[in-house]
Amino acid sequence: MDNGWTGTLIRATARGLPVDPSTPILILILAAAVVLAVPGVLWRQFGIYVTVVHELGHAFAALLTGQRLTGIRIRPDQSGTTHSLARGRWPAVWSGFWGYPAPAVVGAAMVLSARNGWQGAALLIGGALILLSLLFVRNFFGAVSVLFCASVAVGLLYLAGGQVQGYVLLVLGTALIVGATLAWFTVIAVHASRRDQLASSDAYLLYRRTGIPSVIWLLLMGAVIAGSGWAAVGAVLPAAAG
Repeated sequence: MDNGWTGTLIRATARGLPVDPSTPILILILAAAVVLAVPGVLWRQFGIYVTVVHELGHAFAALLTGQRLTGIRIRPDQSGTTHSLARGRWPAVWSGFWGYPAPAVVGAAMVLSARNGWQGAALLIGGALILLSLLFVRNFFGAVSVLFCASVAVGLLYLAGGQVQGYVLLVLGTALIVGATLAWFTVIAVHASRRDQLASSDAYLLYRRTGIPSVIWLLLMGAVIAGSGWAAVGAVLPAAAG
């Protein structure tokens, strides 16, 4: 069997053994995800990853609606911006919506992939998409961040076995869902008590574009995040029951 990159790609595109953690392992996975996603020392680094996924959510939503993507910027303070040129209002609204929900959707996809034996494919596709996004990154820190995220995916594909890959995806996917949930509560706090920061809220920007109240956009984002969390929980419950 080829153990080089050809063999790695072949293994990545084939279905492997699903990850089937016991209840104690699931508790450890959740604990690890909370450590990563709750503000603290590790959050300073993991939060950059959440920001990368947030901005890529905007970027890919823009590309799917035929917009011209002009630049992505990721900053050390975990803020970011994605600029695109849209013909008409609603394509811009569509891409503007998918920032906050994107980490939760990606996190659920990671969990589902690991539970169904497609962890290699998830790493391959995710790494490739992250690398492609480098074409649109317009600042040095953003480029380094994107390259680091892609290198993690490549390293796991080449060096780790399927079960290790699956458990890493379970931790990262759960952490992304937790991070997306916390970010959603943070933006609610901005609307409730820190209104001088409204310019940083996608929900407020969507209100400015459409006239639809920010609370509606916040509820829709929350529904997608909750749905993603529910899908992830539904995927791991059979493992816990077993």
